[in-house]
Amino acid sequence: MRHLLIALLLVLALPAQAQSNDAGPAQAPPAPHLLDRFKALAGDWSAAGLDGNSAPNATMRYEVTAGGSAVVETLFPGTPHEMRTVYVKDGDDVVLTHFCASGHHPRMRAKATADGTLVFDYDGALNFDPAKDGHMHDASFTFVGPAEIRSRWSFWQGGKPSEH
Repeated sequence: MRHLLIALLLVLALPAQAQSNDAGPAQAPPAPHLLDRFKALAGDWSAAGLDGNSAPNATMRYEVTAGGSAVVETLFPGTPHEMRTVYVKDGDDVVLTHFCASGHHPRMRAKATADGTLVFDYDGALNFDPAKDGHMHDASFTFVGPAEIRSRWSFWQGGKPSEH
């Protein structure tokens, strides 16, 4: 009886042993999603003292929300010109909707460049006609380091780039 019990335990243990050996080599963790770059910005930021800055007194806040699936950027928080931009995943892309003080809400989709800059291109409109109305049309973000980000936004009017 004792030999039968040992034989039964060995037979039951063999498939588990074989299964764990068939798992293959450990797989590398997936690459971080582009949205993770925006998540890392969580907190309050200031543009004060930056050379060449077009908005030297700008402040902004980044907040991770919706269970980590979105990042909300608040530009000029607490002022009459406050604006928000919401960044979310769409497959491998990051898309944004910019809620402008003008009442126009452009959507943009990001592509990563070889140097690590994220370039957002116009991807649709909410609440305006892009062929006529002024709106932010594209943007780029360069993540210089953990304490520095550079962004550039382009304004369009009448269906073409405009000074703004």
